[in-house]
Amino acid sequence: MLRDAIVGGAPAEVFASANMEHPRALAEAGRGGPAVLFARNRLCALARPGLATTGADIVDRMLDPRIKLGTSTPGSDPSGDYAWAVFRRIDAQRPGSLAVLAGKALRLTGGPASPKPATERSVYGTLVERGEADLFLTYCTNARVAAREVAGARVVDLPEAIAVGADYGLAVMNGAAEGAYRLALFILSPEGQAVLARHGFTAPNTPMEER
Repeated sequence: MLRDAIVGGAPAEVFASANMEHPRALAEAGRGGPAVLFARNRLCALARPGLATTGADIVDRMLDPRIKLGTSTPGSDPSGDYAWAVFRRIDAQRPGSLAVLAGKALRLTGGPASPKPATERSVYGTLVERGEADLFLTYCTNARVAAREVAGARVVDLPEAIAVGADYGLAVMNGAAEGAYRLALFILSPEGQAVLARHGFTAPNTPMEER
């Protein structure tokens, strides 16, 4: 949604996205410079307090009709797109799972009608704490923050067979101020990369399984 807003004329100087294709699209539309990979992430499951699950049985839990499965909104937010990529990988192992998972997934964030999250805490932790989702597929960095905020919530790593990685890209927009270039260069610098690493992101030059 943000990419489309910028293409439509919304002001921006540096655009960063969890999907390299979005800053690339802005470059192709003539709105900015080339997209540069600046971090990597993965999808994890955030489990509500009291829900016993591990990586070994996470697929069974996701498919369980009694389990409320939260995701972001595909087509509007990269996290939702990555969740559907996980569903497709599960479907490759268990044919028919894509339809089940897509049908039951609660698109609780990232959409045009999604409620704005409170600024003082994680929206994912809030949703799990309220009982709106038993499991929430989100970036591992988000899940770890939420698990620290909600007593008893846990982060579950997805098995390698269904794991999906996210490449983060940034681009400086045309006409940006000098400070925008300084910000982009700082993010790419060793100091900026160290900040990202402290928050759980992986450096761009670290190999990650292809999506």
